[in-house]
Amino acid sequence: MATSVRERWVEPGRRWWTFRWLRGAKPFGDRLGLASLQLVVPAVIVGAGAGLAAVAFRWLVTAATFVFTGTKDYSSSVGHPANPWLPWLGGAFVIIAPSVGGLLYGPLVDRFAREARGHGVPEVMYAVTKRGGRIPGKVAVVKALASAITIGSGGSVGREGPIVQIGSAMGSTLARVMRMPESRVRTLVACGAAGGIAATFNAPIAGVFFALELLLRDFAAASFGAVMLASITASVVGRSMLGDHPFLTLPTFTVANPSQFALFAVLGLFAGLVGVGFTRFLYAIEDFCDWAWRGPEWLRPVAGGLLLGLLLFAIPQMYGVGYPVLEKSVMGGYALGMLILLLVAKIIATSLTIGIGGSGGVFAPSLFIGAMLGAAFGDVVGLVIPSLAGQAGAFALVGMGAVFAGATRAPITAGIILFELTGEYSIILPLLLAIIVATGTSRLLTKDTIYTLKLRRRGVNIGTAPANTALHAVHVRDVMGTPPTIAESTLAKDGAGLLIASGRSALPVTSAGGGYAGVLTVRAVTDALANDDDASRLTAGELSELIDSVLPGSTLDGALDTVLATTDNDGVPVVDDAGILRGWLDQNAVLRALAGER
Repeated sequence: MATSVRERWVEPGRRWWTFRWLRGAKPFGDRLGLASLQLVVPAVIVGAGAGLAAVAFRWLVTAATFVFTGTKDYSSSVGHPANPWLPWLGGAFVIIAPSVGGLLYGPLVDRFAREARGHGVPEVMYAVTKRGGRIPGKVAVVKALASAITIGSGGSVGREGPIVQIGSAMGSTLARVMRMPESRVRTLVACGAAGGIAATFNAPIAGVFFALELLLRDFAAASFGAVMLASITASVVGRSMLGDHPFLTLPTFTVANPSQFALFAVLGLFAGLVGVGFTRFLYAIEDFCDWAWRGPEWLRPVAGGLLLGLLLFAIPQMYGVGYPVLEKSVMGGYALGMLILLLVAKIIATSLTIGIGGSGGVFAPSLFIGAMLGAAFGDVVGLVIPSLAGQAGAFALVGMGAVFAGATRAPITAGIILFELTGEYSIILPLLLAIIVATGTSRLLTKDTIYTLKLRRRGVNIGTAPANTALHAVHVRDVMGTPPTIAESTLAKDGAGLLIASGRSALPVTSAGGGYAGVLTVRAVTDALANDDDASRLTAGELSELIDSVLPGSTLDGALDTVLATTDNDGVPVVDDAGILRGWLDQNAVLRALAGER
């Protein structure tokens, strides 16, 4: 019988990406922080995909805005210009624009991907911490369309949250197609998020720290290299298509007197209060909308859109993301009273957009609110201390980072992204001071951030549980079992018989040399036998899944999350450093260890 390409080029018991030369290069990959060179190509692919997605999404937002308003960005318009398609309505068209948009994205989200509703990042955090990084691929498409329509029709939300969810879904999909273990699925999810932020803001370093600080909540070298590679790739793609220039045009930052640092600390205090206030108001409005609405969910954005439309008619600067308004405030284009009005209106408009079921992020609104707060603070300082008059722009820049830090408690990301947006090194010291104060204030007032509160309200706590001392003293090798194994050449029908005889829902699959080749589950065999006309030719190796494994020398507290995450598989395989299957660890073994039984 002729050998297949797989048999000639791939070592038995390994998947198609683990060629001999690639495994031999693993120590070199470890030194690069890539866990192994097996992540190099996927990270580059995800980064390039996220970069292209960011460019495409910006185009979608611009196109949707043009369709609804006849302009590229209605918030930069003077007065209330009429829609060129409906000139007889005059500026009043903005009253119905959000409802028309809701009629389009409401059914789309409700029918195909409810994860696309809201601001996106919490869903990615949930997927990373509780679902092994699994995000349905359709989320990327639905999120892109729904968010573009939401923003284009007047929704006062950002485009960064959506592109994070879109990039993450791309990373998750690629990892699952390549049948990677959960740890690498999470890494590629972070790669997609980092790439989206990098390409959108032209800020590759900020993209890396956004993914590590907010999503993975880990700065381990194994993830850092892959995420950095994806972020660089996405940034190169974005710059080649959008140009290599700062995302925002901002004034040069200067600190006229060291005594100003005390003022930046005070601004940080106010920013922390505003960040927490924005978070609480956002979810209060969401609760009110939940309470008030009794109709079908797909119709909710249509009804709620009328309220948003009335707000947009009163204050058209709230239309869409609002970056032109942000830039104008930093340049000193608004008086003190207008700055305060825009700050309050943005909090209301963003909260209402999310509350009625709109799709978009809170990243950009946090920067917008911070710019208004900082500029207003700078104006007040100029009135009290005339020698500091005209410095409102400097305070606005610092306010942007400080409010974002107060809302998200991601101080590293906040500092780096403002540095990359401005390119001004002189901003670092006052910015970091304000961010530290804002983060500390937020931490004193609440245990949740604008992202984690959404999950906690659903009963999900993504915080890391404290180590269990009873499990810390027990090693996996001491409690693991030895289940039956299935050779990877076993036919699917015979594998089904072995599963039935074992009484288990999953059994490990091994190569000829005893190497770990994956896990064969009842679900995989059932699907194949029921739906695949060629099932009689399929083997256990072809149907197996590469789930996370644990090392024999690991302690049970370190292996606990891995075991609990695999409820469909009766446990996880125990595999040594050489890739040889040594046993099986299930939840019963962990429970016996906790009960003092071995």
